[in-house]
Amino acid sequence: MQRLYIANKNSSSWSMRAWLVLTAFNIDFEEVLVRFDATNPSFKEQLSHIHANAQVPVLDVGEFRIWDSLAICEYLAEQHPDLALWPRAKALRAQARSISGEMHSSFMALRELCPMNLQMQYSTAEGQALWEKHAALRADVARIEHIWAKRADAHAFLFGNFCIADAFYAPVVMRLKSYALPVSEQSQQYMQQIIKHPAVSAWIHSGLEETV
Repeated sequence: MQRLYIANKNSSSWSMRAWLVLTAFNIDFEEVLVRFDATNPSFKEQLSHIHANAQVPVLDVGEFRIWDSLAICEYLAEQHPDLALWPRAKALRAQARSISGEMHSSFMALRELCPMNLQMQYSTAEGQALWEKHAALRADVARIEHIWAKRADAHAFLFGNFCIADAFYAPVVMRLKSYALPVSEQSQQYMQQIIKHPAVSAWIHSGLEETV
């Protein structure tokens, strides 16, 4: 059985993306958690034995290993064409790939100022203060909200059914929620859709249960 190496569910956003795709589409895998905290000072050394870049996630399929979240998801889509990990329609599939690639390489202010931490919750006042202080953060969130607003149904996922693109934006939902950043009602609807998804809910539950 293929193995997915991940770090702490409380804080590993890239691990979350690959894990969600495998879990949401009921693809068999074994989860291997390599803790990243003060109790495991050898985190990097452990990961270096799994793959030379010493980062997560890594998917070990037996014959070879894949060490990038988007590459993992593309591989899974190739292996399971019947599951529609990407949207079926060509135009929608291209859009889904584009916004996933944008997530993969952009939004640096959001990443730096709001690292994923499921166990932390800012107050509304703290979130507003962070928001007002950083123009780059506001710009990142505005772009994300613009992407989310393009979905055809305000009560659905980005392309109707849950797909790789939603998995890529799920950690963004966690950040917006944890840091109490102000977003539109339409964005809040999408955030609730993500949070209620069984795979996302399972990840959140495990992350909240972790010992920090």
